[in-house]
Amino acid sequence: MSSAPEDLTPVQEQVASLLPRALDDLRTLVAIPSVADERLFPREDCERAAHWVADAFRAEGIDDARLVETPDGSNVVLGYRPGPPGAPTVLLYSHYDVQPPLDDAAWHTPPFELTERDGRLYGRGSADCKGNIVTHLTALRALRALGGDDFPVGVRIVIEGSEEQGTGGLDQYVEAHPGELAADAILIADTGNATLGLPTLTVSLRGATNVVVTVEALKGEIHSGMFGGAAPDALAALVHLLSSLRDEEGNTTIDGIPPEIADATWPGVDYDPDQFRSDAGMLEGTRLLGSGRVSDQLWARPAVTILGIDAPNVVGSAAAIQPRAAARLNLRVPPGADAQDLQDKLVAHLENHAPWGVKVTTTRDAVGQPFQARTDGHVFDTLSRALADAFGKETVTAGQGGSIPLCNVLASEYPDAQIVLLGVEEPACLIHAPNESVAPSEIEQLAVGEALFLSRLGAGASQG
Repeated sequence: MSSAPEDLTPVQEQVASLLPRALDDLRTLVAIPSVADERLFPREDCERAAHWVADAFRAEGIDDARLVETPDGSNVVLGYRPGPPGAPTVLLYSHYDVQPPLDDAAWHTPPFELTERDGRLYGRGSADCKGNIVTHLTALRALRALGGDDFPVGVRIVIEGSEEQGTGGLDQYVEAHPGELAADAILIADTGNATLGLPTLTVSLRGATNVVVTVEALKGEIHSGMFGGAAPDALAALVHLLSSLRDEEGNTTIDGIPPEIADATWPGVDYDPDQFRSDAGMLEGTRLLGSGRVSDQLWARPAVTILGIDAPNVVGSAAAIQPRAAARLNLRVPPGADAQDLQDKLVAHLENHAPWGVKVTTTRDAVGQPFQARTDGHVFDTLSRALADAFGKETVTAGQGGSIPLCNVLASEYPDAQIVLLGVEEPACLIHAPNESVAPSEIEQLAVGEALFLSRLGAGASQG
């Protein structure tokens, strides 16, 4: 790295002074169990979180921050503050809803009580995505403190309320209100660095779809002693069928997927195998799957995961051959592939590989297409440099195995806007799992980078 730019130190000092407030905000937000599933938590919890978010952004100059109901019944927090004449507009996205805590007994500390342990802060939503919300707030606070309450660019906020449920309320809202969220740059704060402290821009997302496959072999259960060995076993047939989806090395093997997709390689930063083993919690002796690098398997190639199986429980099971069994499969689709096409190929594969003449039927969920960000232009370059200055390391690019359908909706509605993904959710955060956590240093350094980016983007426009 060359000598530090003159605008870096003031932003770093300002953000450092604001960090205690940011962590207090995070503590308040984490305490609200904003799970957007009324079967698990009351709707009022999500509404409480939404009002907190709107109030917080209004206090930072987004005067019209407000709750707007989307078609799935959730509230999105929208707001806009114009910038100086001729300045670009930047949309800041995140979401306030969180995953359910899952098994409370698996948490070492209460899931909705932000708790410090070994330098990290634990709690559901601490990283995904409430840590990103307070990062946005901290960056805006720093800019106001340094710039006399003004922002160097127009700022639009979009803080979603049902992202984790995947019900598409915001996606539908965007499509129904063309032009309302127009921006020149869109920062999607719902990913993270490749490793702790390594500034990373996520430039691709795998698409996804789910398929339920059902196998039927008999009219009803029959005695395994009287009929086993000759009668077709639906559960064994399902196991046989599912095993055809991976080869001996663990590569996903769906008939008809061309080699340029099945064997694609990732051009950006790799994921260190030992680090991945640790992050994934792999047991000693287990092997990494696939013939490529970890980054190839995660970000460049399709993958099928068995999400669940309908079968008798071990406890209470009888000596009977099962007439019927089913499995729910998740297919991740890499950039460069069409999600509908790969879903079709998966269904055809399942139907063509049915053993012993058993009946196979499939039920399909909606498909979400993969996303590929543009990595050229002033916005991407300015953000890359700002993050590099904030973290003291060159910015790298990575993919994301997860899916964010909103990215494709925004890209379709605003084709001239540059969309980039970033956030505090580095691998050690264990998002979606028990004991989710965030490193305060990620919030601090990312807030510095975001503030530098907004400042420099505005300065570049004024000079132009």
